[in-house]
Amino acid sequence: MATFLYKLGRLAFRRRHFVALLWVALLTLAGVGAASAPAAGSSSFSIPGTEAQKAFDLLEQRYPGMSADGGTARVVFKAPDGEKMTDAANKATVEKTVEELGDGSEVVSVSDPFTTRAVSRDGTVAYASVTYKVPGMELKDSSKEALETAAHKAQDAGLTVEMGGDALQAEPETAATGEIIGLALAAVVLVVTLGSLVAAGLPLLTAIIGVGIGVSTITALADALDLGDTTSTLALMIGLAVGIDYALFIVSRYRSELAEGREREEAVGRAVGTAGSAVVFAGLTVVIALAGLAVVNVPMLTKMGLAAAGTVVIAVLIALTMVPALLGYAGRRVRPAGEKGKLLGRRKAKGSATDSGKESAVVKPSMGTRWASFVVRRPVAVLLFGVVGLGAIAVPATQLELGLPDDGSQPTSTTQRRAYDLLSEGFGPGFNGPLMVVVDAKDSASPQEAATAVTDGIKGLKDVVTVTPATFNKAGDTAMITVIPNSKPSSTQTEDLVHAIRDEGAGVTADTDAKVLVTGATAMNIDFSQKLTDALLPYLALVVGLAFLLLIVIFRSILVPLKAALGFLLSVLAALGAVVAVFQWGWLAGLIGVEETGPIMSMMPIFMVGVVFGLAMDYEVFLVTRIREAYVHGENPNQAVVTGFKYSARVVAAAAAIMMAVFAGFIGSGESMIKMIGFGLAIAVLFDAFVVRMAIVPAILALLGDKAWWLPKWLDRALPNVDVEGEGLRAHDDAAKKSAEDDEDRELVRA
Repeated sequence: MATFLYKLGRLAFRRRHFVALLWVALLTLAGVGAASAPAAGSSSFSIPGTEAQKAFDLLEQRYPGMSADGGTARVVFKAPDGEKMTDAANKATVEKTVEELGDGSEVVSVSDPFTTRAVSRDGTVAYASVTYKVPGMELKDSSKEALETAAHKAQDAGLTVEMGGDALQAEPETAATGEIIGLALAAVVLVVTLGSLVAAGLPLLTAIIGVGIGVSTITALADALDLGDTTSTLALMIGLAVGIDYALFIVSRYRSELAEGREREEAVGRAVGTAGSAVVFAGLTVVIALAGLAVVNVPMLTKMGLAAAGTVVIAVLIALTMVPALLGYAGRRVRPAGEKGKLLGRRKAKGSATDSGKESAVVKPSMGTRWASFVVRRPVAVLLFGVVGLGAIAVPATQLELGLPDDGSQPTSTTQRRAYDLLSEGFGPGFNGPLMVVVDAKDSASPQEAATAVTDGIKGLKDVVTVTPATFNKAGDTAMITVIPNSKPSSTQTEDLVHAIRDEGAGVTADTDAKVLVTGATAMNIDFSQKLTDALLPYLALVVGLAFLLLIVIFRSILVPLKAALGFLLSVLAALGAVVAVFQWGWLAGLIGVEETGPIMSMMPIFMVGVVFGLAMDYEVFLVTRIREAYVHGENPNQAVVTGFKYSARVVAAAAAIMMAVFAGFIGSGESMIKMIGFGLAIAVLFDAFVVRMAIVPAILALLGDKAWWLPKWLDRALPNVDVEGEGLRAHDDAAKKSAEDDEDRELVRA
């Protein structure tokens, strides 16, 4: 591996014009494809195998003209203070609005609140429901404009009017400002770490090119592959973070090779051969974790994971080829490590290759060296402090409640949130999440009796406000019943009610042979949460298991990969604890703009396991490969830890700080899901990089000593030798040296 990458790096350095043009051409091609591709339509949300999805599919089949997947809107009216909606003027305004809402070409039906009894008991609030032929994301702009125009006319007449539902999607506040701040912070970290604007600019430039190719490709394929907005957001988030980090490791190792006196082409080859090997395997762990999301069998998650994994692959390829090419263009503007630069005024390190009269022993120890020396002297204390500290932060995770965001989690500045609050005020919170019960009576002797039995049974359940009469299809073999809960959609009481209806339906099935299914947005969310929970352990076993095998190959050890996996679990639990504390309990919620606390997004645990595991293994590979390199080259275990930190701690810390800055930039998003993901990933990187990898890992290695690198002889013979430490390059050096000596001897003989 190291020898192949060494040759690849030198080739990219020599053929820099071709390599640069190739990547620019790919970026241009992807950009043109994105610009000319048709606009993405609706991103379908399906959950194969769940009861809610089966009921939804049944409705599509039995009610062909119903447009079960069509968009919906709720227009909520509130009378002025001291008036009621039933007053003549207010009633006339609502009826006129209903008439205008029904004129659209995509409208299936509009309910009149005065005929459907959709007026609150105190008469102050009423709502009209609008159903469309096509999904909300596919509505024409003219339909959305007609909806808004009708609402504005009612407002001009003196009513308070707000709108909810998926027909008028809330436009999330862009996190562009936050992303720019994140990139700016990343640039500052790079300048401080690398000492020059040119060296700092290389990782930023290559990461932006890689993300540009990845996101543009996703945009170009969005319509054909049914990709949603969150797909490109995740690819952008992960692609920027790993793209900067991977390039940083190559550039940093290049500067170290220059400091040892090597020529630039040779330094590039060695940087790609050593740090590039770590980049390949670190990237592979991220790809395994992201692509592994496919085992959950939720199409949306699968697409998100595969798209982000593709962006990571691009980041790895760019780090191995374009970074060496740009280093060739940069020439002497990228200086050796420790050499004085114009920007920060760094001085040459004492004992360097440029200061031949002094011993390297007088070099002032770096912060990484001093920290590692402290850890190997006090490993038990550091280990206990790290484990207990993260364990305490993880405690809130024991109270984790899962759900999916609804209009109640939107910012109060949106009309969707205000419509949600008005409905809760006038009718109760359950009106924001009605349940749809489907009675499949095709095999029943008496469909009417079956529907009546279901209706009567649901009325007797706890937490039920309203049960509408059954509505049959034309064939008379399927009925729909709407159930209004007493609790808000995301509450545990509503979840209990869904399970209670399903239990009640099992009894009806036994008596009448009619199948009872519960669906609707709330039931879909509940089933989605349960599916993700059930898939978490198998997914964890698959991803950790594959990565464990990969790390055994890299480190040729059993205990080091085991320690890496356990450390990851600790950091992920601590990060989940922090997410629960902020987004569910409300601790420091105002600080990051969380307006409404509630259940944690259902996909958050499995998503964090996938993404954080991949990123955690990045730091493990980069840090521990340098430690193993020192150990393989003859240093004792404790000294190898110190040497590894001497060369890699500063860069790993910088990489983690960059990744945190990029993720934290997404906290400014108005979309609650993106905000939660950004916070969760940023805090997870903080815990994993600075507590687990920088403290717990060296402490365990110091305690284990030589045992850390133990591997059964039979397994050692069976495993392929991937040579991450660059032993092949040392053999290459020895062969070159011997060849030079032979040439010199031949010259002497001739003389």
